[in-house]
Amino acid sequence: MKRTMRILLMMALVASLAVSLFAMGAGEAPKDTRKIINLWSFTDEVPKMVEKYKQLHPEFDYEVRTTIIATTDGAYQPALDQALAGGGDNAPDLYCAEAAFVLKYTQGDAAHFAAPYKSLGINVDAKLKEADIAPYTVDIGTNDAGDLVGLGYQATGGAFIYRRSIAKDVWGSDDPAFVTSKVGPGWDRFFAAAEDLARKGYAIVSGDGDIWHAVEGSSPQGWIVNDKLFIDPTREAFLDMSKMMLEKGYNNDTTDWTDAWFADMKDAGSKKVFGFFGPAWLINYVMAGNSGGSKPGEGTYGDWGVCEPPVGFFWGGTWVLANNQSPVKNGVGKLIEWITLDSSNTGLQYYWANGTLDGPGGTKDTVASGTVMKKSDGTLPFLGGQNMFDVFVPAGAFATGKNKTQYDETINIYWRDQVDNYANGMKTKAQAIADFKRVVADNLAIDI
Repeated sequence: MKRTMRILLMMALVASLAVSLFAMGAGEAPKDTRKIINLWSFTDEVPKMVEKYKQLHPEFDYEVRTTIIATTDGAYQPALDQALAGGGDNAPDLYCAEAAFVLKYTQGDAAHFAAPYKSLGINVDAKLKEADIAPYTVDIGTNDAGDLVGLGYQATGGAFIYRRSIAKDVWGSDDPAFVTSKVGPGWDRFFAAAEDLARKGYAIVSGDGDIWHAVEGSSPQGWIVNDKLFIDPTREAFLDMSKMMLEKGYNNDTTDWTDAWFADMKDAGSKKVFGFFGPAWLINYVMAGNSGGSKPGEGTYGDWGVCEPPVGFFWGGTWVLANNQSPVKNGVGKLIEWITLDSSNTGLQYYWANGTLDGPGGTKDTVASGTVMKKSDGTLPFLGGQNMFDVFVPAGAFATGKNKTQYDETINIYWRDQVDNYANGMKTKAQAIADFKRVVADNLAIDI
């Protein structure tokens, strides 16, 4: 009898364990042991979202303690790494990583700290499908074990942002579908368009950096393949693209993020520039403020349109992660789900897309959820009243996150420097490539 009782007890324990494991896999909320959430970020963007969530959900009785350290001079990552490794009550429970270094935290050296979203009580598969999340954001936020550990709220799929008046002057039409057919698909069509524009005295882009983000983002392979430095042929071709554009006058030879680059957004450069490659944030937070006006008819404001790019890419973005050792996974899970996967009209992404997070009249932006953008108003006066979501929803699906590495930010600086030397005739192609490999090996200890 005792043996039978022991067997029945063991069977009950096994059944209980199986039910628990199944429930966790389906997104059952974990139990929290405190009411304080430590949030780490490099801007006040996510902290402000959390404040909004608390306003909307007074029953969310957690205190959120925020630490903001700017990425300036590389200060954020070392501080975050130290705090994660230190553990304890002051360790981050919820933390942010931007595109330039997010792979380190989802798939690289610090990936072991990141909690799978399913361990936070989130029904991941159902929510991803319901929200129609841009695939590249999922690729980047998935760890080597196949678990989703990070997602963004912003969609940063890239488009081609062009001048309507120049399109009409050169081709007789500024219709987005027509301009799409002139600048792509593929770089051959893009450079044929550059020749058309050059004959009329226009530059197709401001500098070679304007096409680099698209070249880099569309390459089949990233900088590291089988633990060795790899120069994808798509990226190697950028050497000759840069030189050719300079020699043929297809750009104004500017460098992105300099005064000359900003000047080209308002026709203050040597030649009028037809377009820029970028996501919606480039329109909202860079081009609009440098257009020389604040309403249609002033400067270049209102004379822009957006169309599909010749190749798919994304540029930038912020991913939100949770600490695997956090004692407040339930509370953190509620915040993360609302920020990244809630596609309802009261989720963060709906407010973000429609510019209503702080009330009506805010800046509209593209979001990770295609479901949200399809039911939102993406019209912008800056784009002549065009609904940018019509272009940016497919742009998010067009982009890939499978060619990124945790070293991209640093390696790209080395690469762009050597491309500049080659394009300006200071080095041969072979020497530029050799010097690139050397500097990578010397500074990153990567096998070349």
